[in-house]
Amino acid sequence: MTSTTGHRPPDDARAGDRFGRPLRSLRLSVTDRCNLRCSYCMPEEEYVWLPREDVLHFEELVRLTAIATRLGVTRVRITGGEPLMRRELEVLVARLARDVPLADLSLTTNGVVLARHAEALRRAGLKRITVSLDSLRPETFRATSGRDALANVLAGIDAARAAGFRGIKLNTVVLRGRNDGELEALVDYAATIDGEVRFIEYMDVGGATRWQTDQVVSRAEILARFRARFGAVEPIVDDTWAPADRFKLPDGRVFGVISSTTEPFCATCDRARITADGVFFTCLYARHGLQLRDAMRNGASDDELAGLLGRVWSGRQDRGAEERLALRASRGALAAQDELRTNPHLEMHTRGG
Repeated sequence: MTSTTGHRPPDDARAGDRFGRPLRSLRLSVTDRCNLRCSYCMPEEEYVWLPREDVLHFEELVRLTAIATRLGVTRVRITGGEPLMRRELEVLVARLARDVPLADLSLTTNGVVLARHAEALRRAGLKRITVSLDSLRPETFRATSGRDALANVLAGIDAARAAGFRGIKLNTVVLRGRNDGELEALVDYAATIDGEVRFIEYMDVGGATRWQTDQVVSRAEILARFRARFGAVEPIVDDTWAPADRFKLPDGRVFGVISSTTEPFCATCDRARITADGVFFTCLYARHGLQLRDAMRNGASDDELAGLLGRVWSGRQDRGAEERLALRASRGALAAQDELRTNPHLEMHTRGG
């Protein structure tokens, strides 16, 4: 793709990166801690955690988010780790909802403790919730997540609905031989809660140290399975840069597929991430990011921070998923366990997947 940088100022992120991709969506991580040990993300029991003194305060998170809106961000998704492990998260939500001009403020959670927080989050101004749900079978859920918590997650979804959240999204990472026999059941369950499931291809990113190609169930295979059972599967054309391609079954039910591994969507990626300790990443696969915490705590002004962010975005050339796909037969896990221990920012739970 031809670069479209032209003569725009180096900090003009609104004009897009080197491939013309605007900065519209921000994943804001509030913690690197998680109460599950999912095999596709955190397969080990022990991890190197961010020092607590490095984790951004709520005021700092709100400030950086407000600065990001000056560069074009209109949608913020609060992530982790497991974001509900951050104490008084509803206070941060309320401040973002009140003080930052956003079109959308959402949260991704594993749902384990959602029942305790759903009502407070709704009152605080959270607009949408996505819940990770990899299985409806207790034994499969336990094998995948490392914890016996399926009942908690389902209770959290019920509590979110009772609190007034509608259109709940369910994220399911599909693993061959583990939960790939539950695709239809998950679509059925999503319909009972007026929600929508999004099947995610197993990605070779972050802490997926045990990733192998043969474990990936591709978008093409997922669609073939649904066609074999239901007949026509119609694509839904959305005027959006969202990562999921959506499809409709003959009975009207809808599901999505996020095909980062086999059919990357780098050309339309408008997302950036800020980690819980203030590192700005422009790609989930990026090896390095921009440390904002030190600049902010050393007295940088909003204009100076906006300039730093804008210059990084306008110079962005990331096509990480496409580059990984090009490796083909030589493709393996992005990082080995030893490297992750010395550079925990490579972990997806640190980066804010």
